[in-house]
Formats: sequence, structure tokens, C-alpha cells
Amino acid sequence: MTDVCRWDVPGRVNLIGEHLDYNGGPVLPLAIDRSVTVKARSRDDGMVNVWSDLPGAAKVSFPVGVQPGEVDGWATYVAGTVWSLADRGHPIPGADLVIESRLPSGAGLSSSAATTCGVASALNDLFGFGLDITTIALVAQGSESGFVGAPVGLMDQLAVLHGSADHALLIDTAVTPHTVTPVALGWEADGLVLAVIATGAHHSLADGEYAARREECERAAAELGLEWLAQAGLDATVRLEDETLKARTRHVLTETARVRGAVNAISRRAWEQLGTILTASHASLRDDFQVSCPELDVAVEAALEAGALGARMTGGGFGGSAIALVAPEQVQALRERVEARYEARQWGRPEVFVVHAADGAHRVPDPGVKLGG
Repeated sequence: MTDVCRWDVPGRVNLIGEHLDYNGGPVLPLAIDRSVTVKARSRDDGMVNVWSDLPGAAKVSFPVGVQPGEVDGWATYVAGTVWSLADRGHPIPGADLVIESRLPSGAGLSSSAATTCGVASALNDLFGFGLDITTIALVAQGSESGFVGAPVGLMDQLAVLHGSADHALLIDTAVTPHTVTPVALGWEADGLVLAVIATGAHHSLADGEYAARREECERAAAELGLEWLAQAGLDATVRLEDETLKARTRHVLTETARVRGAVNAISRRAWEQLGTILTASHASLRDDFQVSCPELDVAVEAALEAGALGARMTGGGFGGSAIALVAPEQVQALRERVEARYEARQWGRPEVFVVHAADGAHRVPDPGVKLGG
């Protein structure tokens, strides 16, 4: 029997620093205790077979020389990773892969990065490519940008690979390679938890809006003569004439300051201040960057009404999830309030759950594991 590699890769919550990873700004994500598991076994016939426990997901097969546009649906991220490895000079002879997810798909918790990083890690392990974490992150990013068509930054991949229990990660995206600095979190010791509100609203970075925001930021940076928009000075919005570019730039500038403020608040265990910063971030994403939606706005409002110190959307936006910093005894009240507000609007029921900062991608010994047939 061919040996099987098993890798667990967490999802991530971005605590703050939204849409800064492609603007050269700082971001502060944390890996969470919900994950994707990838099981891999080698083949030598030039084919890749993939199974998933996603509802309604049928087995998908494709050749190792797969090209963009030849696979669609849930398996696109897997095919993209195989393609991205080959594009970097690491073709595989074939593989059987099983993807099992404990992350809600489309919830903005980086199930795509967990999947692509998991597949890349498992295939790297299985075939002995010797790739380091940074290269695996780049392979996974290449899958999404070059194959799937979502021009994502590197934050999600670095977060799920470098994650550390009880820590967030301060990532500086202005330098290459990006630096990753652990930031100890102390809110649980002080009687607080981080709750996720998965709205159930459609979340997809490949449907154009994400790319449009990125293009707007690039135009603003070009008009200001900057490599990265996060390098802009306080006079940037005065120098720009286009009102949309002014708003996008204002978000990038203020969000950059909020990340610095959040790190400072965490270091001082100033949780009310951190909460205020989180809520201000949501307002900026809603008004200046325009990536929120009614489901996210209602989730944030309901969380604050239920006593959360702060709340904001997390992830690329246009759906997905919100997060709230809240006392454990208030989580049920938060859940009930959000559910009531959604029911009144005839929206589907949201999922509310607590997450904890977790370790990043790692191999799991699993003797006797079986793959689909």
C-alpha cells in the first residue's frame, strides 16, 4: 500500500488590516481552531483524483498537466495548486487527494488558502520537493491568482502556515519576503473570547469586486507616485481628485493606523480600546472601501447591541463573516440577537461560534488512513 500523507491546515480570521496585504500595509491575522485536512497518496499514471466531503461534491479527475479553465467548481483550487507547483518547476507524477473541511465554505475564513496550502504541503511532503514555508505560500497564492482568477495577496497563506496557538501574526507586506512576527493574545485570560458570525451571505473573491478594489488602489498609488498605497502621507486624499480613489486611500491610511493601534492595545491588554478600533475598521470598510453588505452590517450592529466590545467584518467582504470581541456569557445573547435580526429580514440563519488562535499547517500521523476509491 502506498504511504499516505495527512496535513491539517487551519482557517484564519483577520483581526484587523483588511485589504492591506496588496497595498504594502501591516495585517494582523490569526489561525483558528477550525481546519481543512488533506490526505495525499502518490500515483504514477499522470492523473490526479480528488474527493471532498463538501455537500454534493463528486469525485473529480484531471491530468497533471492541467491548465487554467480546464477544471471548475470546488476542485479548481486543487487543480490550481498542481498547476502552480508545475509552473514553479515541481511537476508531480500523479496523486489521489481527499479534502475534508471543518470550515464553512465562502465564510471569509480562508477555506481556499487552507485548501491550497494543504494540497501544496501534502504534495511537497509526498514527493520530497523540499519547499520552505514561503515557497509553499507562493505556490498556494499562484493557484488562486493564476488559475482560479482571484488576485489575492499573501496574508491568508502566511497566516494558515505560520499560525501559533494563543498568538496573532503581525505581517509586514511592504517587504519581500514578508516578515511574520507573533503577537501574544491575552483576552481569554482576561475573560473575553472572539466570536465569529458566519452570515451565510455569498462570499467570492473571484467575481470581480475584489479585483476592482485592488485596481483602484493601484491607480491611486500610481497617481501619488508610490509603490504601495500604504506609504501615502496624510495629504494623499487632498492630492487625489477622484472621489472613489480618495475614499479607497482614506481606508488604507486609517486601517494602517488601526493595525498599529490594535497591536499597542493588545500589548497593554486595553480590550475596550481594541474593541473601538475593530468597530472603526468596519465603518471604514463599509463607507470608504465599500466591501460590506447588509448581512455583515446587521451582524456587527447586533453584536454591539448584545454587549460586544467591538465588531467588524473579516475577510475580503461582500459576504462571509463578522467577528466580535465579547465575554463568553454574552455569546448566547449575541447569537439570539443576530438570529432574530436575520429572521425578521427573512435571511437564512447565521452560524455563531467561538474561535481560538491555533497552530499553523502541520503533518498529522495517521496510520491506516484510507482514500476514496
